[in-house]
Amino acid sequence: MAFNSDEFRKVLGNFATGVTVVTTRDKSGIPHGLTANSFSSVSLEPPLVLFCIDKRSNCLPAFNEADAFAINVLTDGQKDISDRFAFAEERWEGVKTFSMKTGVPILEGCLANLDCSMHAQYDAGDHVIIVGKVEETLIQSEGDPLLYFRGKYRGVHIE
Repeated sequence: MAFNSDEFRKVLGNFATGVTVVTTRDKSGIPHGLTANSFSSVSLEPPLVLFCIDKRSNCLPAFNEADAFAINVLTDGQKDISDRFAFAEERWEGVKTFSMKTGVPILEGCLANLDCSMHAQYDAGDHVIIVGKVEETLIQSEGDPLLYFRGKYRGVHIE
């Protein structure tokens, strides 16, 4: 390998991504969530999406045992939510949620939400790829997306 992981991360940072919070419940019903920009659509038929989770994440056990999860696509006004689910201990304090078909927590005020049943998980280096079958969708806002580019939050004004 002609480059190290820091250089690889810097190169990948040149690809602007949307920001999501992925949520689930463990078998005890306790909600779990994390910020993820490794979200992608996989298939239209059947409707499949994926996200990737670091194997060191304290949320991984909850996602490993979950039957469902939700992808919550953040608006440019939800940087605080992104930071909370990326770093904070009290991620859920004051966060308003509701549920859809699968019963996992859905965040209020997002651009869009995808309620997913667990489809598959794949080992991939230092991450796990989690694939979900989309059971229900919702567009909550016509606002602008929260983006992440070169290690910083960015916005884009869409007319």
